[in-house]
Amino acid sequence: MKYSVDKRDKYTILKPEVEKLDTTVAPDLKTEFINLNNEGTKHMILDLSTVKYVDSSGLSAILVANRLCGNNNGALVITCLNDHVKKLIQISQLDEVLNILPTVEEASEAIYMHELESDIKSEDSKE
Repeated sequence: MKYSVDKRDKYTILKPEVEKLDTTVAPDLKTEFINLNNEGTKHMILDLSTVKYVDSSGLSAILVANRLCGNNNGALVITCLNDHVKKLIQISQLDEVLNILPTVEEASEAIYMHELESDIKSEDSKE
């Protein structure tokens, strides 16, 4: 599977360079999520701007990333969804579980907010 990885200070942007997240690419996507997690990535932005179709195995890979980030007190933010993919996520009611924002910039801001909230919570628990 072709994709780009852009590692930033607080998060990593993963952008699949495919039109379909289906059974042929989902295992590679899961592997990349696991590798990033093992390298210490807590926060990920999944930029789906090139993706036009997602099937259940693609959604499963996304849920793996969401769980990995959550287990590390991090966040997965999905961004740049086209209408078809957005509708599929809504039909499967995963919009209740996943953090979806329109742009990479908004996703970046959400991750910084998540970091601030985590810092505040950890300070409160020390008191």
